[in-house]
Amino acid sequence: MKRTYQPKKRKRKTTHGFLVRSKTPSGRKILKSRRSKGRAKLTV
Repeated sequence: MKRTYQPKKRKRKTTHGFLVRSKTPSGRKILKSRRSKGRAKLTV
């Protein structure tokens, strides 16, 4: 059986990237919470 994670840079960016997160209200909420937690990296 094939492994589930087949990494692709574009797919990773388009689904979990900063720009995508900033677009939606919920995504902005995620960024906000990650900033308040003091994450070194907010997104991928």
